[in-house]
Amino acid sequence: MDDKKLFIEDLDDAQMFDLEDQDTGLGKVEISPEVLEVIASLAASEVAGVASMRGSFATGVAERIGRKNYGKGVRVDLGEEGITIDVQLHMIFGVSIPEVAQQVQENIVQTLRTMTALEVKAINIHVVGIDFESNDKTTTVNE
Repeated sequence: MDDKKLFIEDLDDAQMFDLEDQDTGLGKVEISPEVLEVIASLAASEVAGVASMRGSFATGVAERIGRKNYGKGVRVDLGEEGITIDVQLHMIFGVSIPEVAQQVQENIVQTLRTMTALEVKAINIHVVGIDFESNDKTTTVNE
């Protein structure tokens, strides 16, 4: 199986995670990679010190017309070795980047384990900007 990077636009029915270990005799449970992206994005944004998640230009346009993308800033990579998650985010100026990044990783692992029973091989945190807050304005410095 070749490594396949999945984005929300690339999904089809064949790319689902089967939860075969929990056979209840009632049928099959499948989890879409899009669901993993949403769970990881929400778990990352819960952590104190994370200012926002990074999205693409298309995500920004979609949000301006009213469509919220909850998987913003997260990419799920399905490899033979397991699931790798890449998270792109902005942090608040003054926080300890290594500590906040570790908290983001731990929160994503715990949330995914609780909600899906899936184990993740790696969670890579990419800090792509720092947000400075001053007088109800936010100034962002990107890489």
